[in-house]
Amino acid sequence: KRSTMELKCLICLDLFTDPVSTPCGHNFCKSCLNQCWNNSQTYRCPFCKAHFKKRPDLKINTALRPVLELFREKSGLSKSEVLCDFCDDIKKKTDVQQMIQDRMKRIQDIRHLAKLSKVSRCQSELLEMMEQKQKAAEKQAEELIKELEQEITELKRRDTELEQLSHTEDHLLAFQAWIRVARDWSTTIREEVLFLWGCLFFICWFSIIALLFISYLSLLVDVTLDPDTAYPNLVLSDDGKQVTSKDIKHKLPNNPERFDYCPCVLAHEGFSSGRFYFEVQVKGMTDWDLGVARESINRKGIITAIPEAGYWIVVLRNGNNYLAGESSPVPLSLRVKPQVVGVFVDYEEGLVSFYDVESRSHIFSFTSQSFTEKLFPFFSPCKNEKGKIAAPLIISHASCNICTIQYTM
Repeated sequence: KRSTMELKCLICLDLFTDPVSTPCGHNFCKSCLNQCWNNSQTYRCPFCKAHFKKRPDLKINTALRPVLELFREKSGLSKSEVLCDFCDDIKKKTDVQQMIQDRMKRIQDIRHLAKLSKVSRCQSELLEMMEQKQKAAEKQAEELIKELEQEITELKRRDTELEQLSHTEDHLLAFQAWIRVARDWSTTIREEVLFLWGCLFFICWFSIIALLFISYLSLLVDVTLDPDTAYPNLVLSDDGKQVTSKDIKHKLPNNPERFDYCPCVLAHEGFSSGRFYFEVQVKGMTDWDLGVARESINRKGIITAIPEAGYWIVVLRNGNNYLAGESSPVPLSLRVKPQVVGVFVDYEEGLVSFYDVESRSHIFSFTSQSFTEKLFPFFSPCKNEKGKIAAPLIISHASCNICTIQYTM
């Protein structure tokens, strides 16, 4: 004799409607399970989290449906009434589970509001800083105008002096006066023009950089590492934000998604349109690979990480050799050693750009690329040297890292 618990869907916690079974043997309403998988990029059992490589073909459980119909006929009650009459304890448990779900949703909402508030605050700080710089430039411009007006008065005086000298018979004295005025005038104009151009360049440059980082901040995505793709020597943190290369090779299933020769790992999240941006801390590392890769890349054996093979990456080797992964590797000359690297992708424009976040400088860009598949963030801490403790690659959380930068001009 079946209990009411066995006749309930594990998603909606109600009596089954069109019951279906997963390959792992758990039962759900057909509509509940379809809705769960329609909102996900992977297919897992909602109860035991068993992973299915492809979406199972759901068929009505013909053995369970007659039991449900017989149960309803004998009870003569609605589903909610059946639960109340047959198992009041289960209803109480359901109420508690609903309360847990409600509070978890409230936690998510609060975190989302806090994130929006932080972004808004950062944007306000940047705009306020830009306004202060502009006021300073305006003040300098006013002071310059006053100086120029004083120089105009002085030049008029000299002009009067020269006019008087032009009527003198001492031509040598007149010529020397003309030379002196011309030299003073040339020097003054050249210095002021250069100063004005410098002010204009500073205002434009700061505005562009500030707006660029505000734009990238709005595109910052929350990226986590996918353990199903990780090379067996890699160790991933519980939150999926850090990856370290170790000497010990773990015994893991050699599924199609996993890299089996190169120490690489992809993110869970993939993108097939629009623009996105993420940041990775590389502090203390001597070797690393960062960038994006398309979904259909070869993950078995030796990898040729170039755009033609579906990789758009920048690498560090031996502590100071930076290269862009073109068909012929492009050496990169960087002014400072990056501690945090930002990766920006514009899918429609075919653009992948890399930035040194702390120095606010551009590292390299792949341009005019053609993307036709989903792109996944790509990471490699490279192979660990025996006996040497390797630093981890750390993915920054989707927060206002950019706004912690001190803008000193």
